[in-house]
Amino acid sequence: MPSYLTPLTPWLIGIGLNTVLLAIAYFAPKKLLTPAGYIHAWILGVILWGTLGWGGYVVMMFYFLVGSAVTRIGMAKKEAAGIAEKRSGARGPENVWGSALTGTICALAAYVLGFSESAELQTFIPLLLLGYVASLSTKLSDTSASEVGKAYGKHTFLITTLKPVPPGTEGAVSLEGTLAGVVASVAIALIGWAVNLINPLGVLLCVIAAFIATNLESVIGATLQSKFDWLTNEVVNILNTLIGAIAAILLALSIRAIAL
Repeated sequence: MPSYLTPLTPWLIGIGLNTVLLAIAYFAPKKLLTPAGYIHAWILGVILWGTLGWGGYVVMMFYFLVGSAVTRIGMAKKEAAGIAEKRSGARGPENVWGSALTGTICALAAYVLGFSESAELQTFIPLLLLGYVASLSTKLSDTSASEVGKAYGKHTFLITTLKPVPPGTEGAVSLEGTLAGVVASVAIALIGWAVNLINPLGVLLCVIAAFIATNLESVIGATLQSKFDWLTNEVVNILNTLIGAIAAILLALSIRAIAL
């Protein structure tokens, strides 16, 4: 490390960069976040730059920008049907952490293990980075599948019974939405590879994990969400990303075990 850099340098860069971006975004005419959402996004951005550097930050920004754009697809149609995201898609704190909590935990854990003198503990860092990318692959897949399905799904059916249901129904899936979700998970996993957080095999594992988690999220929505008041969309999002991260890590460990 150059003498002018210290362990605090990434955190200071993160604070400065996110403060500038916050000011630009706050005064921009098109609001992607609520006022409180901007503050929580600032905190998230500082954490990610401090722990993972620009690479981890780029992956999260890709998710945020693409996810926000996808949410606005067919907005007029979805608003008319009463199935659009609230606040015309502007994200609040609950949306920020519903999407990013799992990834943030992976980033912080990888950062802490980076200071460990144990070579054995440091072997978990690549798995945590895989979990980070997989969690965001899962969330972007879920967002894309849901929003594209609501806007363009020609035949929407309940995942547990395969019976036709109106678009926007909890647990509903469509071919158009599913394909959009797969494409989205591939795109963000490739970004994760491009910034050296994962390898080519990790891209495949992220896509598989995202597919598994997105469909399990639909099952949760169809069977459990209406039965428990605490099981809000944000809680389901956390479970969704957690399943995606765990699935990718378990797949990686299985392959490692087979290779041994």
